[in-house]
Amino acid sequence: MPSCEAAGVVSAQSIGEPGTQMTMRTFHYAGVAEINVTLGLPRIIELVDARKNPSTPMMTIYLKEEYSNDREKSSDVAWAIESTHLHHIGDITTNVSEMKIIVNIEPKALEMRKMTPGEVAMALEVAIGLPVELVDHTLTTAPEEVSYRGLLQLAKKIRNVKLKGIDEIKRVVIRRESDEYILYTEGSALSKILPIPGVDPTRTRTNNIIEMADVLGIETARQSIIDEIMATLREQGLDVDIRHIMLVADIMTCDGEVKQIGRHGISGEKASVLARAAFEVTVNHLLDSGVRGEIDELDGVTENVIVGQPVKLGTGNVKLVARK
Repeated sequence: MPSCEAAGVVSAQSIGEPGTQMTMRTFHYAGVAEINVTLGLPRIIELVDARKNPSTPMMTIYLKEEYSNDREKSSDVAWAIESTHLHHIGDITTNVSEMKIIVNIEPKALEMRKMTPGEVAMALEVAIGLPVELVDHTLTTAPEEVSYRGLLQLAKKIRNVKLKGIDEIKRVVIRRESDEYILYTEGSALSKILPIPGVDPTRTRTNNIIEMADVLGIETARQSIIDEIMATLREQGLDVDIRHIMLVADIMTCDGEVKQIGRHGISGEKASVLARAAFEVTVNHLLDSGVRGEIDELDGVTENVIVGQPVKLGTGNVKLVARK
Protein backbone atom coordinates (compact mmCIF):
# COMPACT_ATOMS: atom_id res chain seq x y z
CA MET A 1 0.00 0.00 0.00
CA PRO A 2 1.40 3.44 -0.91
CA SER A 3 2.51 5.80 1.85
CA CYS A 4 -0.22 8.18 3.11
CA GLU A 5 -2.94 6.08 1.42
CA ALA A 6 -6.50 6.84 2.61
CA ALA A 7 -7.21 3.23 3.61
CA GLY A 8 -10.43 4.03 5.47
CA VAL A 9 -11.92 5.98 2.55
CA VAL A 10 -11.03 3.22 0.08
CA SER A 11 -12.66 0.60 2.33
CA ALA A 12 -15.76 2.74 2.81
CA GLN A 13 -16.12 3.19 -0.95
CA SER A 14 -15.45 -0.49 -1.65
CA ILE A 15 -18.19 -1.58 0.76
CA GLY A 16 -20.60 1.29 0.11
CA GLU A 17 -20.71 1.03 -3.69
CA PRO A 18 -21.82 -2.64 -3.81
CA GLY A 19 -24.06 -1.90 -0.82
CA THR A 20 -26.22 0.38 -2.98
CA GLN A 21 -27.03 -2.66 -5.15
CA MET A 22 -28.19 -4.79 -2.23
CA THR A 23 -31.87 -5.62 -1.96
CA MET A 24 -34.05 -4.70 0.99
CA ARG A 25 -35.21 -8.33 1.18
CA THR A 26 -35.45 -9.21 4.85
CA PHE A 27 -36.37 -12.87 5.00
CA HIS A 28 -34.96 -15.81 3.15
CA TYR A 29 -35.31 -19.55 3.51
CA ALA A 30 -31.83 -21.00 3.94
CA GLY A 31 -32.06 -23.91 1.49
CA VAL A 32 -34.33 -26.65 2.76
CA ALA A 33 -33.69 -25.76 6.39
CA GLU A 34 -36.74 -23.46 6.44
CA ILE A 35 -35.11 -21.15 8.95
CA ASN A 36 -35.86 -17.46 8.46
CA VAL A 37 -32.70 -15.35 8.37
CA THR A 38 -32.28 -11.63 7.74
CA LEU A 39 -30.17 -10.94 4.65
CA GLY A 40 -29.30 -8.09 2.33
CA LEU A 41 -28.99 -4.49 3.47
CA PRO A 42 -30.95 -4.95 6.74
CA ARG A 43 -28.42 -7.59 7.84
CA ILE A 44 -25.41 -5.37 7.03
CA ILE A 45 -27.01 -2.55 9.04
CA GLU A 46 -27.58 -4.94 11.98
CA LEU A 47 -23.92 -5.96 11.95
CA VAL A 48 -22.32 -2.50 11.75
CA ASP A 49 -24.79 -1.24 14.37
CA ALA A 50 -23.65 -4.11 16.65
CA ARG A 51 -27.22 -4.76 17.77
CA LYS A 52 -27.58 -6.88 20.90
CA ASN A 53 -30.78 -8.48 19.63
CA PRO A 54 -30.68 -9.37 15.91
CA SER A 55 -34.07 -9.62 14.19
CA THR A 56 -33.57 -13.31 13.37
CA PRO A 57 -31.10 -14.92 15.80
CA MET A 58 -29.85 -18.26 14.51
CA MET A 59 -27.23 -20.84 15.44
CA THR A 60 -25.24 -23.32 13.38
CA ILE A 61 -24.51 -26.29 15.64
CA TYR A 62 -21.86 -28.81 14.61
CA LEU A 63 -21.78 -32.20 16.29
CA LYS A 64 -18.93 -34.40 17.47
CA GLU A 65 -17.90 -37.24 15.17
CA GLU A 66 -19.85 -40.00 16.93
CA TYR A 67 -23.05 -37.91 16.63
CA SER A 68 -22.58 -36.14 13.28
CA ASN A 69 -22.89 -39.32 11.19
CA ASP A 70 -25.80 -40.85 13.09
CA ARG A 71 -29.27 -39.48 12.29
CA GLU A 72 -30.83 -40.84 15.49
CA LYS A 73 -28.12 -39.43 17.77
CA SER A 74 -28.25 -36.03 16.04
CA SER A 75 -32.05 -36.05 16.52
CA ASP A 76 -31.57 -36.74 20.24
CA VAL A 77 -29.30 -33.68 20.50
CA ALA A 78 -31.84 -31.59 18.55
CA TRP A 79 -34.69 -32.56 20.90
CA ALA A 80 -32.47 -31.82 23.92
CA ILE A 81 -31.96 -28.30 22.56
CA GLU A 82 -35.40 -27.40 21.16
CA SER A 83 -37.79 -25.88 23.68
CA THR A 84 -40.66 -28.32 24.30
CA HIS A 85 -43.85 -27.11 25.98
CA LEU A 86 -46.89 -29.12 26.96
CA HIS A 87 -48.98 -27.94 23.99
CA HIS A 88 -46.33 -29.41 21.64
CA ILE A 89 -47.03 -32.98 22.76
CA GLY A 90 -50.77 -33.07 23.41
CA ASP A 91 -54.23 -31.48 23.29
CA ILE A 92 -55.38 -29.45 26.29
CA THR A 93 -59.14 -29.32 26.91
CA THR A 94 -61.30 -27.90 29.72
CA ASN A 95 -64.21 -29.80 31.24
CA VAL A 96 -66.41 -26.99 32.59
CA SER A 97 -69.07 -29.27 34.10
CA GLU A 98 -66.50 -31.07 36.30
CA MET A 99 -64.13 -28.07 36.55
CA LYS A 100 -61.17 -30.11 35.31
CA ILE A 101 -58.41 -29.72 32.75
CA ILE A 102 -57.61 -32.76 30.63
CA VAL A 103 -54.36 -33.21 28.68
CA ASN A 104 -54.36 -35.95 26.04
CA ILE A 105 -50.73 -36.76 25.26
CA GLU A 106 -49.77 -37.79 21.74
CA PRO A 107 -47.67 -41.00 22.15
CA LYS A 108 -45.73 -40.44 18.92
CA ALA A 109 -44.72 -36.88 19.90
CA LEU A 110 -43.65 -38.17 23.32
CA GLU A 111 -41.59 -40.99 21.80
CA MET A 112 -39.79 -38.59 19.44
CA ARG A 113 -38.71 -36.47 22.40
CA LYS A 114 -37.60 -39.54 24.41
CA MET A 115 -40.00 -38.77 27.29
CA THR A 116 -42.49 -40.82 29.32
CA PRO A 117 -46.01 -39.85 30.52
CA GLY A 118 -44.72 -40.09 34.11
CA GLU A 119 -42.00 -37.48 33.43
CA VAL A 120 -44.59 -35.16 31.88
CA ALA A 121 -46.94 -35.57 34.87
CA MET A 122 -44.10 -34.85 37.32
CA ALA A 123 -42.97 -31.75 35.39
CA LEU A 124 -46.57 -30.48 35.30
CA GLU A 125 -47.06 -31.02 39.05
CA VAL A 126 -43.87 -29.09 39.84
CA ALA A 127 -44.81 -26.24 37.48
CA ILE A 128 -48.39 -25.65 38.67
CA GLY A 129 -48.08 -26.85 42.28
CA LEU A 130 -51.25 -28.96 42.03
CA PRO A 131 -51.84 -32.73 42.03
CA VAL A 132 -51.98 -34.35 38.59
CA GLU A 133 -53.73 -37.64 37.89
CA LEU A 134 -52.18 -39.86 35.19
CA VAL A 135 -54.14 -42.60 33.43
CA ASP A 136 -52.42 -44.15 30.41
CA HIS A 137 -51.65 -41.08 28.22
CA THR A 138 -54.18 -38.75 29.84
CA LEU A 139 -53.41 -36.16 32.53
CA THR A 140 -56.14 -34.60 34.67
CA THR A 141 -55.93 -31.71 37.13
CA ALA A 142 -58.20 -29.07 38.64
CA PRO A 143 -57.76 -25.48 39.90
CA GLU A 144 -57.77 -24.69 43.62
CA GLU A 145 -60.33 -21.95 43.04
CA VAL A 146 -63.47 -23.64 41.68
CA SER A 147 -64.47 -21.00 39.14
CA TYR A 148 -64.62 -20.62 35.39
CA ARG A 149 -62.01 -17.85 35.55
CA GLY A 150 -59.65 -20.00 37.63
CA LEU A 151 -60.10 -22.87 35.17
CA LEU A 152 -59.15 -20.71 32.16
CA GLN A 153 -56.14 -19.20 33.95
CA LEU A 154 -54.85 -22.66 34.87
CA ALA A 155 -55.38 -23.93 31.30
CA LYS A 156 -53.32 -21.02 29.97
CA LYS A 157 -50.55 -21.72 32.48
CA ILE A 158 -50.52 -25.45 31.68
CA ARG A 159 -50.27 -24.78 27.96
CA ASN A 160 -46.91 -23.03 28.41
CA VAL A 161 -45.33 -25.43 30.92
CA LYS A 162 -41.80 -26.22 29.72
CA LEU A 163 -40.89 -29.89 29.71
CA LYS A 164 -37.35 -29.86 28.29
CA GLY A 165 -34.97 -27.91 26.06
CA ILE A 166 -33.69 -24.33 26.08
CA ASP A 167 -36.18 -21.45 26.30
CA GLU A 168 -34.51 -19.29 23.63
CA ILE A 169 -34.50 -22.07 20.98
CA LYS A 170 -37.92 -22.19 19.31
CA ARG A 171 -37.06 -24.71 16.61
CA VAL A 172 -34.20 -26.96 15.46
CA VAL A 173 -33.76 -28.24 11.90
CA ILE A 174 -31.35 -31.04 10.95
CA ARG A 175 -29.59 -30.92 7.59
CA ARG A 176 -27.20 -33.35 5.98
CA GLU A 177 -24.30 -31.37 4.48
CA SER A 178 -21.24 -32.97 2.90
CA ASP A 179 -20.69 -35.99 5.13
CA GLU A 180 -22.27 -34.90 8.42
CA TYR A 181 -25.50 -33.75 10.06
CA ILE A 182 -25.65 -30.09 11.12
CA LEU A 183 -28.28 -28.46 13.34
CA TYR A 184 -29.76 -25.02 12.56
CA THR A 185 -31.74 -23.27 15.27
CA GLU A 186 -34.35 -20.54 15.36
CA GLY A 187 -33.13 -18.57 18.36
CA SER A 188 -29.74 -18.32 20.03
CA ALA A 189 -28.26 -19.33 23.41
CA LEU A 190 -24.59 -20.11 22.83
CA SER A 191 -23.54 -20.41 26.49
CA LYS A 192 -26.30 -22.96 27.20
CA ILE A 193 -25.72 -25.06 24.08
CA LEU A 194 -21.92 -25.49 24.20
CA PRO A 195 -21.96 -27.81 27.30
CA ILE A 196 -24.64 -30.15 25.82
CA PRO A 197 -23.25 -33.67 25.16
CA GLY A 198 -22.61 -34.25 21.47
CA VAL A 199 -22.18 -30.58 20.54
CA ASP A 200 -18.80 -29.65 19.04
CA PRO A 201 -17.89 -26.40 20.88
CA THR A 202 -14.94 -25.68 18.56
CA ARG A 203 -17.15 -25.13 15.48
CA THR A 204 -20.58 -24.16 16.81
CA ARG A 205 -21.47 -20.51 16.24
CA THR A 206 -24.28 -17.96 16.37
CA ASN A 207 -25.09 -15.02 14.09
CA ASN A 208 -25.28 -12.75 17.16
CA ILE A 209 -21.86 -11.07 17.29
CA ILE A 210 -22.44 -9.61 20.78
CA GLU A 211 -23.15 -13.10 22.13
CA MET A 212 -20.01 -14.43 20.42
CA ALA A 213 -17.98 -11.72 22.19
CA ASP A 214 -19.55 -12.42 25.60
CA VAL A 215 -19.08 -16.20 25.43
CA LEU A 216 -15.94 -16.74 23.33
CA GLY A 217 -14.10 -13.41 23.50
CA ILE A 218 -13.35 -10.40 21.34
CA GLU A 219 -11.19 -12.20 18.75
CA THR A 220 -14.07 -14.57 18.01
CA ALA A 221 -16.41 -11.58 17.67
CA ARG A 222 -13.99 -9.95 15.19
CA GLN A 223 -13.89 -13.09 13.04
CA SER A 224 -17.66 -13.42 13.34
CA ILE A 225 -18.18 -9.88 12.00
CA ILE A 226 -15.95 -10.68 9.00
CA ASP A 227 -17.68 -14.01 8.30
CA GLU A 228 -21.22 -12.61 8.63
CA ILE A 229 -20.62 -9.56 6.41
CA MET A 230 -18.81 -11.62 3.76
CA ALA A 231 -21.58 -14.25 3.76
CA THR A 232 -24.25 -11.55 3.35
CA LEU A 233 -22.39 -9.92 0.44
CA ARG A 234 -21.73 -13.25 -1.29
CA GLU A 235 -25.39 -14.25 -0.98
CA GLN A 236 -26.23 -11.12 -2.98
CA GLY A 237 -23.57 -11.96 -5.57
CA LEU A 238 -21.30 -9.07 -4.56
CA ASP A 239 -17.51 -9.42 -4.54
CA VAL A 240 -15.72 -7.25 -1.96
CA ASP A 241 -12.10 -7.81 -0.93
CA ILE A 242 -12.06 -9.35 2.54
CA ARG A 243 -9.39 -6.86 3.70
CA HIS A 244 -11.92 -4.02 3.57
CA ILE A 245 -14.23 -6.02 5.84
CA MET A 246 -11.30 -6.85 8.13
CA LEU A 247 -10.61 -3.14 8.59
CA VAL A 248 -14.24 -2.57 9.66
CA ALA A 249 -14.06 -5.51 12.10
CA ASP A 250 -10.73 -4.27 13.52
CA ILE A 251 -12.14 -0.79 14.18
CA MET A 252 -15.28 -2.22 15.82
CA THR A 253 -13.32 -4.49 18.19
CA CYS A 254 -9.97 -2.73 18.79
CA ASP A 255 -10.93 -1.55 22.31
CA GLY A 256 -11.75 -5.04 23.57
CA GLU A 257 -15.51 -4.70 23.17
CA VAL A 258 -17.79 -4.63 20.13
CA LYS A 259 -18.71 -1.04 19.24
CA GLN A 260 -21.12 0.11 16.58
CA ILE A 261 -20.11 2.41 13.76
CA GLY A 262 -22.38 5.30 14.63
CA ARG A 263 -22.77 8.27 16.95
CA HIS A 264 -23.06 5.95 19.96
CA GLY A 265 -19.87 4.14 18.98
CA ILE A 266 -16.87 4.83 16.73
CA SER A 267 -18.10 8.08 15.13
CA GLY A 268 -19.22 9.53 18.47
CA GLU A 269 -15.81 8.95 20.06
CA LYS A 270 -13.69 10.91 17.58
CA ALA A 271 -11.41 13.50 19.15
CA SER A 272 -12.36 16.13 16.57
CA VAL A 273 -15.43 18.28 17.33
CA LEU A 274 -16.05 18.99 13.64
CA ALA A 275 -15.76 15.31 12.70
CA ARG A 276 -18.39 14.38 15.31
CA ALA A 277 -20.64 17.25 14.26
CA ALA A 278 -20.37 16.30 10.57
CA PHE A 279 -21.84 12.85 11.23
CA GLU A 280 -25.10 13.28 13.19
CA VAL A 281 -26.83 15.65 15.66
CA THR A 282 -24.61 18.54 14.55
CA VAL A 283 -26.03 21.25 16.84
CA ASN A 284 -25.75 19.11 19.99
CA HIS A 285 -22.08 18.36 19.35
CA LEU A 286 -21.24 22.01 18.67
CA LEU A 287 -23.09 23.21 21.79
CA ASP A 288 -21.49 20.57 24.05
CA SER A 289 -17.99 21.28 22.74
CA GLY A 290 -18.56 25.03 23.13
CA VAL A 291 -19.58 24.59 26.77
CA ARG A 292 -16.48 22.46 27.43
CA GLY A 293 -14.18 24.79 25.49
CA GLU A 294 -12.84 22.02 23.27
CA ILE A 295 -10.14 22.78 20.68
CA ASP A 296 -10.04 21.04 17.30
CA GLU A 297 -6.51 20.31 16.12
CA LEU A 298 -7.70 19.70 12.51
CA ASP A 299 -5.74 16.46 12.24
CA GLY A 300 -8.33 14.37 10.41
CA VAL A 301 -9.98 14.30 7.00
CA THR A 302 -13.48 15.66 7.68
CA GLU A 303 -12.43 18.70 9.71
CA ASN A 304 -9.93 19.84 7.05
CA VAL A 305 -12.56 19.51 4.33
CA ILE A 306 -14.94 21.66 6.42
CA VAL A 307 -12.42 24.49 6.87
CA GLY A 308 -11.13 24.25 3.29
CA GLN A 309 -7.59 23.13 4.05
CA PRO A 310 -5.63 20.40 2.22
CA VAL A 311 -6.41 17.00 3.70
CA LYS A 312 -3.44 15.32 5.40
CA LEU A 313 -3.58 12.28 3.13
CA GLY A 314 -1.74 11.35 -0.05
CA THR A 315 -0.01 14.37 -1.57
CA GLY A 316 -1.61 16.59 1.09
CA ASN A 317 0.60 14.97 3.71
CA VAL A 318 3.87 15.69 1.90
CA LYS A 319 5.84 18.83 2.79
CA LEU A 320 8.44 20.11 0.34
CA VAL A 321 11.00 22.79 1.06
CA ALA A 322 12.72 24.35 -1.95
CA ARG A 323 16.49 24.80 -1.72
CA LYS A 324 17.74 28.26 -2.54
